[in-house]
Amino acid sequence: MPVTKRISFPGANGHELAARLDLPAGEARAYALFAHCFTCSKDLAAARRIAQGLSQEGIGVLRFDFTGLGHSEGEFANTNFSSNVGDLIAAADYMRRELQAPAILIGHSLGGAAVLAAAGEIPEVQAVATIGAPSDVGHVLHQFGATLEDVLQKGEAEVKLAGRPFNIKRQFVDDARSQNLASKIANMKKALLVLHAPRDETVGIDNATEIFVAAKHPKSFVSLDDADHLLSRGEDADYAAKVIAAWAARFVAPEPETIDEAPVKGVLVSETGLGKFQNSIRSGKHRLLADEPAAVGGLDSGPSPYDFLSIALGTCTAMTLLMFADRKKLDLGRVTVSVNHGKVATQHCEDCGEAAEGRGGRIDRFERVISVDGVVDAAIREKLVEIAGKCPVHRTLEASSAVVTKIAD
Repeated sequence: MPVTKRISFPGANGHELAARLDLPAGEARAYALFAHCFTCSKDLAAARRIAQGLSQEGIGVLRFDFTGLGHSEGEFANTNFSSNVGDLIAAADYMRRELQAPAILIGHSLGGAAVLAAAGEIPEVQAVATIGAPSDVGHVLHQFGATLEDVLQKGEAEVKLAGRPFNIKRQFVDDARSQNLASKIANMKKALLVLHAPRDETVGIDNATEIFVAAKHPKSFVSLDDADHLLSRGEDADYAAKVIAAWAARFVAPEPETIDEAPVKGVLVSETGLGKFQNSIRSGKHRLLADEPAAVGGLDSGPSPYDFLSIALGTCTAMTLLMFADRKKLDLGRVTVSVNHGKVATQHCEDCGEAAEGRGGRIDRFERVISVDGVVDAAIREKLVEIAGKCPVHRTLEASSAVVTKIAD
């Protein structure tokens, strides 16, 4: 199941920016960076659904709040389009350091204009997708209405946007008017996908035409039909995610093919290069991820090594009990086993039995709790504990093992 993590990183002006990282259940085949619409946030329903939709297609997505918006630090009044582009580049730098540089940029509304402007500054980007984006940054000034004149005359004024008040300074207006987005589009040298709704009443469809004409091939256009500007309906955001994932597959790493891969003998573990600890595991024809929790610097994208030990004990216990029940014709119902691992001082481990005898220091303690849905009497409950002790993994953990290590040629 995909995982969403909360993270933060320093923006272009040093403010801490709040972000969410949506990770696929398995190894990510590529990473995308998402820029939200003007005065919106990373938690806008459309942004969330698109990021989660892409993660289900194997693409990790970082979405963040621009400086002064959402949960990010800083004053919105001191920001402008250029600072937003700077925040995008800072986000790409963070991904390059901690994960993998983004191969895909996705921007909604003014965020779409921002990714078009930033694309040429992020060399690893292969594909750019815009959703309801304006072709001219100055288009956003239309939302200010009559208040725009107050901003120009007074140098700063309160503007109502989507029913919320925002302080806008003249520097924002001057910066927006100075942008030459058409030139950025023509020279970004990235594959482009333009998604736009013909009935978009906030950013007209003519903007999509101008972006498409300014761009060089490869470029594609997809109509969002009767969607509104914010993609308020869930099905519209889900559709956009599916289209972006399918289109981007031509320009980024393809989804790993595992069907024709020869099964691995034993277990093969190799680092993925993502995060500090993430490892890809192959066992036979199966693939898994191992990682460490975020608290110790991992991505929390898979169980930890000790979690896998607990998984082995729990699954082996359940299988052993089911075989016993089948042989004895017992109706145990559903069998559930929970396992918790910890290291405890031997003198404090009263229930560790022979494992702690004669040993000082600390010992590994696995606490196993067995639950059955069926009705069983006291004698059967006692027998289940005995049978659980005969589980092969249980015996391995309690016995001495030999680990032979060699270095491959």
